[in-house]
Amino acid sequence: MMDYKKMLDEAYSQLPEEVFKRERFEVPRPYCTIFGSRTVLHNFKEICDTLNRNPVHVLKFLSKEMATAGTVDGARAIFQGKFTRETFERLIERYINEYVKCPVCKRPDTRIVKEKRLYFLLCEACGARSSIRPV
Repeated sequence: MMDYKKMLDEAYSQLPEEVFKRERFEVPRPYCTIFGSRTVLHNFKEICDTLNRNPVHVLKFLSKEMATAGTVDGARAIFQGKFTRETFERLIERYINEYVKCPVCKRPDTRIVKEKRLYFLLCEACGARSSIRPV
């Protein structure tokens, strides 16, 4: 019979490398400019890539929260209306807390999966599965 220490070491050896990394999760600061009655978020694609999320999902969230229309134009997003960088920072933080960070282990190593009509946040670090509201 294996003793506890050996079993624990064996379990640790089977975990993926990402679980042991402790670098800080850094999202680029939103870089936006206002042109007339539109706001352009220039580094939208970079933010989505960092969050490991589909740009359509992030755009849908931001558009709904700001109650305006938004479109993706290459690496940037264009929103109807005038919005400040602080607005984008606050909304991206809310998006991260709701759709990126695992509610169990608080790590950003998650992905969104759809099963029938329900959406779940699947954590690749701890294996937790939490239901999330659709955007």
